[in-house]
Amino acid sequence: MKLTVVGCGYLGATHAACMAELGHEVLGMDCDMDKVAVLNSGKAPFHERDLDGLLAKHTATGRLKFTASYAEAAAFAELHFIGVGTPQQPGENAYDLSHLFAAVRQLAPRIKSPAVVAVKSTVPVGTAPRVRDLLHEFAPVGDRVQVAWNPEFLRESFAIEDTLRPDRLVLGFDTEHSWAEAVLRQCFEKIIEAGTPTIVTDWATAELAKASANAFLATKISFINAIAEVCEASGADVGQLADILGHDARIGRRGMRPGLGFGGGCLPKDIRGFMARAGELGVDQALTILREVDAINNRRRERMVDLACEQVGGNLGGKRITVWGAAFKPETDDIRDSPALAVAHKLHELGATVTVTDPQALDNARKMHPELDYIDDPIAAVQDAELLLHLTEWPQFSHIDPHRLAARIATPKVIDGRGTLNLATWREAGWTFRALGRP
Repeated sequence: MKLTVVGCGYLGATHAACMAELGHEVLGMDCDMDKVAVLNSGKAPFHERDLDGLLAKHTATGRLKFTASYAEAAAFAELHFIGVGTPQQPGENAYDLSHLFAAVRQLAPRIKSPAVVAVKSTVPVGTAPRVRDLLHEFAPVGDRVQVAWNPEFLRESFAIEDTLRPDRLVLGFDTEHSWAEAVLRQCFEKIIEAGTPTIVTDWATAELAKASANAFLATKISFINAIAEVCEASGADVGQLADILGHDARIGRRGMRPGLGFGGGCLPKDIRGFMARAGELGVDQALTILREVDAINNRRRERMVDLACEQVGGNLGGKRITVWGAAFKPETDDIRDSPALAVAHKLHELGATVTVTDPQALDNARKMHPELDYIDDPIAAVQDAELLLHLTEWPQFSHIDPHRLAARIATPKVIDGRGTLNLATWREAGWTFRALGRP
């Protein structure tokens, strides 16, 4: 098939490359000329595992191209995916849908033959009818443009796997959807034939799918972190407790990761957007639990700052602290709502000299937090520090020999905010070792 992907940020660029991998001829469209140039060179303007390889492969063959022209995109295909960002509104919990509606308004007047517009962006429930109305109002073919909702369930650093081999495929339509469904089933034919569970539903259910999934995941993380607070107070080990709970098939261990908490561009935004929309619908009390989920998550960052202060004698002023991690999770350069950077910034505000290291995210971190110091080498970063904080669980951090570090750091003290360092190894090397939720 021929198809377009409007909006080539993290979601759109990944989706475009994966659709080319499935055999389709794909035109990605983005208003950012610099981004378009980078993508046409076969590279991503952000870090995502294996994405550069897919981009290079399919731009080289001509199967995948990128443009900044809405007119070119509209004329290219009868299937248009929209994957623009829907960030949180400044100072509010609600989604900012301005980019989505702007994309629809730009695309619609240029659609001159029957087409399907499939939206992948995460939105508050009730957005689909507004998209349909805009398309029917501004498209020359009017109601011959059909709207589908196809939510994404991508995990950063696993986005290609999650696109090509998803654990479910959700297709949302209104009551008249036979042609749109046929078009999308053709698009995802290889994925469906591979046995992927495919749920065909209405717009509202499809819109709620991503936000509901993220709300549940956030709840699971905050639950185990609330238990971690009890573990610290009682001397229990939250890591072992999570293993015990995880063996219960009704609960499961996957996703239940005790530590510093979640961040990124999805979970925090989606639970807040979910709460905002519930309030607009008059059912905000049904999601009261999510307020506490958000509060627990933020409290983990405060707890890390308190532990750091405790470990350096109660006063952070003038103390040298090294932070391993800037990205909100490993295998990405995404620093949106990064717990690691939030802690580093707070320590700086309280008077500490903070040095941050990260394998991928330092350039982005420098732009957002120029007040911090940055070093590429995690071993050199601890030189003369009085405390080491492990705040993003990059595998390479866990493989560093603590004996080697002990000779560089002024005071061999470490706080593991992610629970992936080997407690026995570090203590045997002479370190004072603390971890969230562990004795």
